Amino acid sequence: MTTRTANFHSIADGIYAWQPQQRGWGLANCGLVTDGGRALWIDTPYDRTLAAEFLRRTRAVLAPGTEVDRIVVTHANGDHLWGAGVLPDAEVITTREALHHIAYEPTPEQQQALLQNLDKDGDTGAYLHEHFGCFNWADTPPVVPDTVFTGELELRVGSIPVQVSSLPSAHTSGDLTVHLPTRSTVFTGDVVFGSTAEHPGDHPVHWAGPLGNVIDAVERLLDTGAETVVPGHGPLLTRADLRAHAGYLRYVRDRAHALHAAGRTAAEAARAVIDEARYPELGLPERLLVTIGTEYQHLDGTEPPAMLEVVGRMAHLARQREARTA
Repeated sequence: MTTRTANFHSIADGIYAWQPQQRGWGLANCGLVTDGGRALWIDTPYDRTLAAEFLRRTRAVLAPGTEVDRIVVTHANGDHLWGAGVLPDAEVITTREALHHIAYEPTPEQQQALLQNLDKDGDTGAYLHEHFGCFNWADTPPVVPDTVFTGELELRVGSIPVQVSSLPSAHTSGDLTVHLPTRSTVFTGDVVFGSTAEHPGDHPVHWAGPLGNVIDAVERLLDTGAETVVPGHGPLLTRADLRAHAGYLRYVRDRAHALHAAGRTAAEAARAVIDEARYPELGLPERLLVTIGTEYQHLDGTEPPAMLEVVGRMAHLARQREARTA
């Protein structure tokens, strides 16, 4: 079971990052922007316990009388959204398209029930308990955004301008990025999963795609000129790291297209890319089943399967790989 600890630290004047110190599912990076008696969160941790710790660490650095009154959510996966309940009076801001992904994912109550009811000896149950059993959503109400937008949104926290940009369908159907131009910092959400030579991360998982849109989003992030990149998961990145991540995405996209043209199924393509071991330092290789499966859906014009079916496929592949390694 994952041990949940996080590093909360200043990355620029008035800008802080909350970064879990482990790899794995659900351990998302979050941000705090504060200046002039105002404060804004960028994303929230997965459950109430982690979110309460993020709030405690936040309040320790805020000026007296300052409260977090706005939360910008980069996308609607629960590990970036569900912790907003610890700030019930804060305005939750996200893209209009994110509402579609909220409808696709299970609610916190449904996910908690799923963990309790699935057979722990089966592939899916064992996988979910291994990677999600450390979280608790028993007292987590669904989060309903207060403000949704499309295109660009200009905010200000004291003297700090905050540029929020929605993206075409990429990691999910409602991604956004947050650029802090006066601090040369950008928060990417899950269009970027961080990994460096010193601090390897996990394989990205992309639910909506296509990968061409994810690559375009990375190029847009580079175009901001930001020097500090806070990915949705993993270590802080430099511009060189961001370019390397774009190279990874192009590799996965190109291999998926080549294997699709060769008549291989999405599952066969994912296994082939895993076996090529081009990025052996990355964890959770079974997530390539999702990302490559998503790319195949765009190539074939098909609809995505149910979320639990997707998780079951990953769980089965992970167990097969563990057995083969053993």
